[in-house]
Amino acid sequence: MTARFTLADLDAAAALLREGGVLAYPTEAVYGLGCDPHNRDAFERLFALKQRPPTQGVLLIASEFAQVERYIDLDAVPPEVLAQVRESWPGPHTWIFPRSAAVPDWVAGAHAGIALRVTAHEPAAALCRAYGAALVSTSANPHGEPPARSADVAAGYFGAALDGLLDAPVGEQLRPTTIRDALSGAIIRS
Repeated sequence: MTARFTLADLDAAAALLREGGVLAYPTEAVYGLGCDPHNRDAFERLFALKQRPPTQGVLLIASEFAQVERYIDLDAVPPEVLAQVRESWPGPHTWIFPRSAAVPDWVAGAHAGIALRVTAHEPAAALCRAYGAALVSTSANPHGEPPARSADVAAGYFGAALDGLLDAPVGEQLRPTTIRDALSGAIIRS
């Protein structure tokens, strides 16, 4: 049975993540599926739920820059680029950086970089604060289906196979966040 959490239960939701659970939670526009990016078993369960090819990779979401800094190869990022990205955070902006050795290969998939976002959406940010680190964030839907925009739709997609669900509202964005390459500024997903 899927554990349902409210914003009052964030410590319990964070504990579920620490124990290797997969949790659905609200982001700026849609529900996301999250887990500990360093727990390969949890990550593989998340991909099995999504029925997604493992070469695709996922992004990491955080509540503050300190939670994602270690995943960036800072030597490969000009200071002015990093400053520009940091000015856009917290906010609905996902940036792809050259990745550091701290990024597990399974998180990046077949990609050379790592997609990161410091969210301003309070339920997701509060979850990252309670967890104390960045989390995997990928849309809560089976591959090829529309992303869930509510807790009930997310629960309907995955049923009891989902370990937990943070029942809180999604943000006001109509579409998932734009993804840009931090070095070139190129839009990868609009």
